[in-house]
Amino acid sequence: MQRGDPGVHRGGRSQSPGAGAGGGSRGGRKDANSALLSNYETLKYISKTPCRHQSPEIVREFLTAMKNHKLTKAEKLQLLNHRPMTAVEIQLMVEESEERLTEEQIEALLHTVTSILPAGPEAEQKANTSDDVTMDEEDPA
Repeated sequence: MQRGDPGVHRGGRSQSPGAGAGGGSRGGRKDANSALLSNYETLKYISKTPCRHQSPEIVREFLTAMKNHKLTKAEKLQLLNHRPMTAVEIQLMVEESEERLTEEQIEALLHTVTSILPAGPEAEQKANTSDDVTMDEEDPA
């Protein structure tokens, strides 16, 4: 049989001229709306995470500093996205951390993360509040 013979099944519906890849405006609009929704949902999620305070320069500085540590790309991304503040958090993000990292290396990672990645206003405010509480507790007046 030749192409176009009625007995040949090509799988899928026949398309009218202009439909399909790049042809119809409805499909293109739907894809664009899907992409916009996906971008919106991603930005909405990121706005609730520590990485919302990071700039491209901070990310570059962080990744440069991370070259000294033998971590996978996925582990670096997790550290970047979550900004761990304790050794336990690092151990949860780094696979087989007990075998791969010493306590000193974990402390060095923590130092790198906390010194390069911004904490954000909430963490600074929380630190100031805990300082105030400590001062109040020390002052018996």
